[in-house]
Amino acid sequence: MVPQALLSLQTHTTPDIPSCLISHLPDVFLGLIAYLSLSPRSSLDFRRFRSSKLHLSPKADVKSLISYVVAKTKVINGKYHRFLGRHFPRFYVLYTVFMKGLQMIWADAKKARRIKTNMWKHNIKFHQLPYREMEHLRQFRRDVTKCLFLGIISIPPFANYLVFLLMYLFPRQLLIQHFWTPKQQIDFLDIYHALRKQSHPEILCYLEKVIPLVSDAGLRGHMMELCTKIQHGTHPAIHDILALRECFSNHPLGMKQLHALQMKALSRAMLLTPYLPSFLLRHRLRTHTTVIHQLDKALAKLGIGQLSPQEVKSACYLRGLNSTHIAEERCRTWLGEWLQISCSLKAASAA
Repeated sequence: MVPQALLSLQTHTTPDIPSCLISHLPDVFLGLIAYLSLSPRSSLDFRRFRSSKLHLSPKADVKSLISYVVAKTKVINGKYHRFLGRHFPRFYVLYTVFMKGLQMIWADAKKARRIKTNMWKHNIKFHQLPYREMEHLRQFRRDVTKCLFLGIISIPPFANYLVFLLMYLFPRQLLIQHFWTPKQQIDFLDIYHALRKQSHPEILCYLEKVIPLVSDAGLRGHMMELCTKIQHGTHPAIHDILALRECFSNHPLGMKQLHALQMKALSRAMLLTPYLPSFLLRHRLRTHTTVIHQLDKALAKLGIGQLSPQEVKSACYLRGLNSTHIAEERCRTWLGEWLQISCSLKAASAA
């Protein structure tokens, strides 16, 4: 709810207040607090704005006052940052990450609002968006869901103090990536990928169990051979995977034929919560795989070469590759192979 509140504040600001103040609102308030706490005897000299001699208009007085407050606050804020950096270095790191996280959330909310407004005006569906806008909305929805959970548990009186403690103790579970330190980003992504890998043997086991249910003898032998290669650490070729596409469109491996345990294993592999009823697990899996398939089509249209290194690594991680410790060129090659497979599939067999 914080980004929407800040957006509402910016939308309803009167034209008399310059935009530079709006962009520095967090620093203005923190700077004033720091100024009053570190220099209790000092005060802002507002007498210079008296217009008895200059006979300025009230609007000019307000603009002059605001300009002075902004300039003074920037100086105070700089002193406050240096004070924290010298005396409380560990807290200063957390403080800096938190402030940058707020600014990034605000920017994400503004961009998401602009995209949604454009979709509404031009009657554009989600799958018709460009890749970057589609990916931004997907990630922003996940971030808002996580922030909404924090907002709900902080509603009871004095619960916000407990929430701050929980955020400090469990940043991976409760905070989005904007509030992670650089070291935490690497460590937490490794942890999530380790949790994802734990479900891989279970998924392979289920695949082997349903092989006898495949009606075509050629597909049965091909699937058994593919499972054996994967178990021995051999990376399957693209044509080996595409040859089995029919098995995942209908019985026995279609989305409608999956059992609860199979859907829970797939949910863990996709970093989705498995603690839901079967019909919700099926709906979330279908929605998630459909969105990934739509992203793949948009990315194929854009071209992998147009992505920045960070965008490439994020795209690979979303699709199952732990790209934090892999070179960029290897990630681009892997992502190209993934797109070649994904764009050859129909939505029904994309999972």
